[in-house]
Amino acid sequence: MNALQRDLKKLVPLVESLGKADVEADPYRQQFHLQPPVGWLNDPNGLCVYGGQYHAFFQYGPFDVTGGVKHWGHAVSKDLLHWEPLPVMLYPDEPFDCHGVYSGSALIEGTEMYLYYTGNVKHPGDFDYIKQGRGHNVCLAVSHDGKTVASKQCLLYNKDYPAGLTCHVRDPKVFVYEGKYYMVLGARTLEDKGEVLVLESTDKLHWNHINTLTTPEPFGYMWECPDLFCLDGQWYLAVSPQGIQCQNIYGCGYFAVYGDWRAHCTLGEFHEMDAGFDYYAPQSFVDENGRRIQIGWMGMPDADYGNAPTVAHGWQHCFTVPRLLTKGENGTLLQTPVPELDARRSAAALTLRNGEEASLSPCFDLTAAPAGDFALTVAHGVELVYTEQDSTCVLQFTDPAQASGRTQRRTKLSAPCRSVRVVGDRSSLEIFLNDGAAVFSTRYYPAAGDVAVKISGTDALVYSL
Repeated sequence: MNALQRDLKKLVPLVESLGKADVEADPYRQQFHLQPPVGWLNDPNGLCVYGGQYHAFFQYGPFDVTGGVKHWGHAVSKDLLHWEPLPVMLYPDEPFDCHGVYSGSALIEGTEMYLYYTGNVKHPGDFDYIKQGRGHNVCLAVSHDGKTVASKQCLLYNKDYPAGLTCHVRDPKVFVYEGKYYMVLGARTLEDKGEVLVLESTDKLHWNHINTLTTPEPFGYMWECPDLFCLDGQWYLAVSPQGIQCQNIYGCGYFAVYGDWRAHCTLGEFHEMDAGFDYYAPQSFVDENGRRIQIGWMGMPDADYGNAPTVAHGWQHCFTVPRLLTKGENGTLLQTPVPELDARRSAAALTLRNGEEASLSPCFDLTAAPAGDFALTVAHGVELVYTEQDSTCVLQFTDPAQASGRTQRRTKLSAPCRSVRVVGDRSSLEIFLNDGAAVFSTRYYPAAGDVAVKISGTDALVYSL
């Protein structure tokens, strides 16, 4: 342990204790979403199962509610809904990560936890920090107990990546396949084309670049947070591309992969992962039951909207509800809340009739099976409107006080909408259409207390959570 880590280990708990009362007094504090103790949270990192518990790490800025230098925060859960905070796992305390411990992943082998991450370094000088002046290093931290770090080292520097790239190479996702280790890295070329590097290793330490995944024509200038996985025999590449035409400032979605991603393959059509305001940098993992579970950051970098009500209380952002990924028709992905959420439902459901309004807890789980046009209004300030004629669903804010800058998002369904599920927490709504074929995620800020919920065009069942 070096001197910087010793000081940070004292300072972070101090800052958390000083901000605790203000954070806990916030009526918008979530009830079943992972959120930071204080300060800032963004990308999910190192999602895994270790020692019989789910572990989630996250980009954590304890000293700055608007970002700041990033650590890896840490929390554990037995059911994916009750999260116990643990001390920070990774600190920006080495020359190869001194300006931020950026995003990455976890690999579990026996009692060993291998945490691969990007060490961010910004060299002093007159640099653009895109083509010059930045180090994005692939680093490895090893833990023997899942709580403390035994060692850290840098495995790859910018000079070790293929030629033709900018300084922006980051977010390692590591997995085992057919007896070898593989890593995917998001990258930006000197021609401002996004791509994903595929690297191979036999020992987890020494890595060779074997392939590059991209589209024939440029599709954004940077592909962040890659996730390469197989589901029911089909491989998928999930990425968060920057620089594409989309509703948000940055995109988030997936390609089906056809062929061998280690050698010759093509990427299928890009599918949007979430049509809402707040969803980015998702990562997935396989649990002990063989389920592929995905968690996203319920936020959006560089957006022109924000979370002023929580910022005023000293914290910002949260994760989504963990989502079960399954393969849908034509190889598309379906996202649904993990079944563990059902256990938090009230024993009895309230039947909300067509045209009826009810006052409910902001923590609710609503289901409906519409047969045509419908509209759902929450807290007299957020509307979900579906039009059968063109299978289009629109999420819009009608109350600027609840929006904190959010306006309208829409999606066109590939089939008529026949199922709706809305999961509400104190300051978020997650809306699943057609069994998760399309999703909207958003933060919102209703008045404290119960919220009014009204549905038109269909009936609904509503459970308290």
